[in-house]
Amino acid sequence: MAAFWRRYDIALVGSAVFGFVLLVTVFASLVAPYDPMARDIKNRFAGPSAAHAFGTDQLGRDVFSRVIHGGRPILSASFSAVVCALAIGASIGIAGGYLRGWLDTALMRLMDVMLSFPSILLAILIVATLGVGLLNVTVAIGFAMVPVFARLARSIVITLVFEEYVLAARSLGASDRHIVWKHILPNMMPPIIVQASAMLAVAIGTASALNFIGLGVEPGSPDWGMMVAEGQRLIFDAPHVPLFPGLVITITVLSVNYMGDGLRDHLDPKLRRQGD
Repeated sequence: MAAFWRRYDIALVGSAVFGFVLLVTVFASLVAPYDPMARDIKNRFAGPSAAHAFGTDQLGRDVFSRVIHGGRPILSASFSAVVCALAIGASIGIAGGYLRGWLDTALMRLMDVMLSFPSILLAILIVATLGVGLLNVTVAIGFAMVPVFARLARSIVITLVFEEYVLAARSLGASDRHIVWKHILPNMMPPIIVQASAMLAVAIGTASALNFIGLGVEPGSPDWGMMVAEGQRLIFDAPHVPLFPGLVITITVLSVNYMGDGLRDHLDPKLRRQGD
């Protein structure tokens, strides 16, 4: 246990922090001391205190309660986007890498075109086309991430199709569907999971950025990105208003990155042997 802790100490800390953020967000209604939308104009711009741990904003709303509730739209959009991108991208990568030929060429050229756009710019273009809303933000982030998973899945499949167990299964008359489900998918999941953890951190940052510029949730809704946007003009008069949601975004992204590094070290046999 001690050796495991020494090897993955930062990853374990990151996982614990991210797990705590998830729990607080899921049970926000029970944890938050105030209604995140409740206004108290007489108590505007109150600094951090026993009554208001993170102070209050320009409308007297409790910043702590809003930060707790503000994780819901960010995390739900990020998780949904990564899951959708993983499913679609892995399917494209498997189809191209396993079947090869003209289909592989066409799919990978399409992925190259998508990768030529910065992910945040592509997401902004999609949201601007579809319209403002959290669902559209989720679609935009997921769409922008599809090429990443597709290219990774294809590169893994191209290697796996020449493995002895795959060749043996094919020689025994196994169908392509059986080979993919029983031999390809299980062996490609470790690197895909590591990539998903890395893309989750990217998704959280992208969702926060889109909400910051007003393309996500409605103005006034508790959301980390929107709270930073609303508080940026108050940075000198009431710095606690944008500080705490910005700090939570940073901590969440860092914890996911550290968790992903730990998964990579644990699931990659080469790195595990180097640690031994």
